[in-house]
Amino acid sequence: MGERAAWMDEVSAVVSGNGMCKCNIQNRVTFGDRTLRSATQKRDANSSVYKGKKCRMESCFDFTLCKKNGFKVYVYPQQKGEKIAESYQNILAAIEGSRFYTSDPSQACLFVLSLDTLDRDQLSPQYVHNLRSKVQSLHLWNNGRNHLIFNLYSGTWPDYTEDVGFDIGQAMLAKASISTENFRPNFDVSIPLFSKDHPRTGGEKGFLRFNTIPPLRKYMLVFKGKRYLTGIGSDTRNALYHVHNGEDVVLLTTCKHGKDWQKHKDSRCDRDNTEYEK
Repeated sequence: MGERAAWMDEVSAVVSGNGMCKCNIQNRVTFGDRTLRSATQKRDANSSVYKGKKCRMESCFDFTLCKKNGFKVYVYPQQKGEKIAESYQNILAAIEGSRFYTSDPSQACLFVLSLDTLDRDQLSPQYVHNLRSKVQSLHLWNNGRNHLIFNLYSGTWPDYTEDVGFDIGQAMLAKASISTENFRPNFDVSIPLFSKDHPRTGGEKGFLRFNTIPPLRKYMLVFKGKRYLTGIGSDTRNALYHVHNGEDVVLLTTCKHGKDWQKHKDSRCDRDNTEYEK
């Protein structure tokens, strides 16, 4: 499926903003959420999504569709009255503008929904309601076989379960912050989390003219963002201070996230908040 990888590289140029995203897609699989109230709660929250947990390309993907017409990707027509966030519109536009796109579903090897599945946080204004029934009513759905679902956010802070609100069946999932417990190797795609303001295409031309070792730059790594004190992502972001040196590696985080962040405040919060707000 070399063409599938090439197509994902094109789409991920939108997702990551540059042409060096293949490694991000393959490698950014995050650790499972260890802070949910119980293992039972987590299992129950994800059960509606991962019924096809044993899916792999050889068991849940019909390669005969690709052998007939090559690797072609079909995007469902937008349904009247359905809202689509700009971020998802950009992804769909990238697909429709690629050499792999087809407007004929009978020619397609892979199917992508026009229903916006990026933000599945029920508190978000971008949340699409009644997605379960809308997906099931699609006559090409076929239990998700040969479909690819894009998702950035699922569940609600602080637990952020991975329930996207409908059974994805045999569909592949291109998801940010997917846990190692639910990631299906060589089937799902781990993508980086990007903001809704992320540009559709790359920005200005860079300044790199030739490779220089060591690189002629002041900073090697910079990050500024929220430090989740609990919930998914907290283990990773709480460990950032270990690599922060204040010189060429600058990682600034704030504990001020959510209404009750002070209940979970730790010994580093005051110092981190001060550095963050400078």
